[in-house]
Amino acid sequence: MSKLAIIPARGGSKRIPRKNIKDFLGKPIIAYSIEAAISSGIFDEVMVSTDDEEIAEIARAYGASVPFIRSIHNADDHATTIAVLKEVELEYQKRFRMSYEAICCIYPTAPLLNSQSLIEGYKLLIEKELDTVFPVTAFSYPIWRALEIQDGRTQMIWPEHQSSRSQDFKAAYHDAGQWYWYKPRLITGSLFTNNTGSIVLPEEEVQDIDCLSDWVLAELKYKLKTT
Repeated sequence: MSKLAIIPARGGSKRIPRKNIKDFLGKPIIAYSIEAAISSGIFDEVMVSTDDEEIAEIARAYGASVPFIRSIHNADDHATTIAVLKEVELEYQKRFRMSYEAICCIYPTAPLLNSQSLIEGYKLLIEKELDTVFPVTAFSYPIWRALEIQDGRTQMIWPEHQSSRSQDFKAAYHDAGQWYWYKPRLITGSLFTNNTGSIVLPEEEVQDIDCLSDWVLAELKYKLKTT
């Protein structure tokens, strides 16, 4: 089965300027995603979709291909991930007459990404005949005890759980924000379907990076992971 890795990395970033190529412990952060994809050994090609020539140059230096520059339409703040992925699929068909049976979207700011998780995700996609697969991690605190503040007063969202024991709650997970395997022939508008599966990652291998404090936490987790 032919497999393509797509790493979407546009040049604009509001909260962390030049986020996708900002130095992360000695390397541009996108390098970690590229290297993890390549070292997994399961992709026919690892490509970066970008509108930025500097990102393209760095991507090529770390072994990824950048066969074309992303369109302006899909490079602004309103472009969706699925629109970017579908643009790549279309361009490969138009330019090279190539299509892939499985594609993995890998985010460029995922330095904790483990190559083995990519392999496990692909195996799950095929063995369970799923549409998509992505990694999740458990919430560190039971969401069933979540609070809200209304009119200056704090209250439970689910008051029926006020006296419940933590060990009695079922596990709840959130998206790890690292990658998404999918079968392009089955996906048009969303990477989440009623035939989606997940692998579970430990919390220390997951860190969403939206602000500088997240960045520092990611560096600390990476150091712990590699010591």
